Amino acid sequence: MIHMLSIRKLLVVSLLASACSQGGTTPKPNKIIMLFADGAGIEQWTLAHFADENLAVRQMPVTGLVDTRGSNHQVSGSAPTATAFATGTRSVMGAIGVGPDSIPRESVLEKAHLQGWGTGLITTTTITDATPAAFAAHVPSRTQRMDILQQMVNLPVNVLLGGGSRMIEVLEEQGLKELQTLIADRYRYVDSSTELSILSQDSTTSHILGLFSPGEMPMSLRGRSPSLAEMTTAGIDILDRNPNGFFLLVENEGSDTYSHRNLDREVLVAEMLEFDDAVGIALSYFREHPETLIVVTSDHETGGITLRGDEERDIVMEYATTSHTAALVPLFAIGPGSAQLGGLKRNDEIGKILIGLLNPSSN
Repeated sequence: MIHMLSIRKLLVVSLLASACSQGGTTPKPNKIIMLFADGAGIEQWTLAHFADENLAVRQMPVTGLVDTRGSNHQVSGSAPTATAFATGTRSVMGAIGVGPDSIPRESVLEKAHLQGWGTGLITTTTITDATPAAFAAHVPSRTQRMDILQQMVNLPVNVLLGGGSRMIEVLEEQGLKELQTLIADRYRYVDSSTELSILSQDSTTSHILGLFSPGEMPMSLRGRSPSLAEMTTAGIDILDRNPNGFFLLVENEGSDTYSHRNLDREVLVAEMLEFDDAVGIALSYFREHPETLIVVTSDHETGGITLRGDEERDIVMEYATTSHTAALVPLFAIGPGSAQLGGLKRNDEIGKILIGLLNPSSN
């Protein structure tokens, strides 16, 4: 339930940010939390809203729509769209962190790292999947999983949480001993919710690698553990120790995976509500740290969902495709700089704005 006190506090913070903006200086965040509901368009959010009218995203005053096209295609994929959000450059299908010319582009996460911020990537799929990869790696193809992992570890990203424990076996099978050693030297490794909770509360934990399933984590209805909210809490707890600030990306892949499979409404709603729980964790942190910018959006819509009525006055959900669509996706934001993100924007424009907010000389 949304408490009136919490809403008032959020509104006060938003008004203060607006006042700063009207004074001629764009407010600057020193923490950015970006949350992706992969594959979620307007209809996925409609289903979530009908299931729970107290969604956390309702507390976010800035709203907009995002054009998800790539550099040479109308219907995009996670790799080029995540690259656009991460680097401010639209790219081609399959490309990770590079432009259409295959030249690497600096991401907002990398820029944050260079400024001394902590960094984190959290997902319910493998940590080297397209969306997290685009923020910390540069390869022409999303299939280059070991190269992506190498670059994430080289940076190094402070917090890596999600699926992908099978990669540890692949490292051994392929004889990649240097990468194995680097991971062992730099990261504290966990593979259970209990271990994650313990290590995230340990003040000496600065780098953590948590892999909780061989590949994509189980669906929410089957008891995903840790939940996305639990991983988000752990990530924030660890990154908050950095006095300079942090950039954290959080992704729920289930809203995309199960839209591809055209699964039942119950499955999709559960994924959206679990994602919204993670948004709620971010907003709770924002209430105590109003210098934080929170952005909630999606890389693209999947399934071409339509919602129509029936004779019983219920909602009937139908899919038009098992693939992605060109539909605009929603964006929600709150915090310093959020006013720039409202309205109808291209995905690369969002990326440029985020990178600009990390530039001390920009207004």
